[in-house]
Amino acid sequence: MTARTQPMGTGADLSVYLVTDPDQCAARGRTVAETVERAVAGGVTAVQIREKHASGREFLRTVLDVAEVLPDHVALIVNDRVDVFLAARSHGARVTGVHVGQSDLPAASVRQLIGYEAVLGLSAATAHELHTAATSPARVDHVGIGALHATRTKADAPEPLGRDGFAALAGLSELPAVAIGGVTPDDLPYLRAAGAAGAAVVSGICAADDPRAAARSYADAWAGGPHPRTHTRNRARKDASA
Repeated sequence: MTARTQPMGTGADLSVYLVTDPDQCAARGRTVAETVERAVAGGVTAVQIREKHASGREFLRTVLDVAEVLPDHVALIVNDRVDVFLAARSHGARVTGVHVGQSDLPAASVRQLIGYEAVLGLSAATAHELHTAATSPARVDHVGIGALHATRTKADAPEPLGRDGFAALAGLSELPAVAIGGVTPDDLPYLRAAGAAGAAVVSGICAADDPRAAARSYADAWAGGPHPRTHTRNRARKDASA
């Protein structure tokens, strides 16, 4: 594989953020890459490859396959596995960054490994975690806040926040915040009004009979909402670190 472009940096569009589930894709007779390609055609703006049970080699193969079909304007994020991100980059794939949770490698260590041109996302579920992310010298680029609703795609998901709970946490965040966990198209206008930078979707697209149509329903719902608030303090931090 030859290099396509440099990583997108911190300006990734996270509004309709697909997080992949290989089992759900396979249950519909599709590979992850096929699901991603159709979903992007429907309006997905960012993709996170999540492979909780795959070997490192299998995970890498999936990332490379997705990178081959992904348009350059769509961010490609690797969940948890910094080694897979680095391996994909060494193969010349256009990978945008890494998303980690609170129990994964510390954000500062991840940042040192992936460099400052890559995007770093971090899961956060409390006011303390949001403050730590915003003030981290690792320069976290965005946070994932959830679970919005009950979800079966993540066994260790925290208790559902509901729309009001998400809005309260998003209001405390100095970083762009993405909602995750059982998100439906009906949630998107509310989330955008609450200041979300986007919504992460798993089952709503991966388990759909038609991923393109499902993605379009999310994209249309997001487009119908009000403009999200601007994270001016985060932008100032990034400008200062440039």
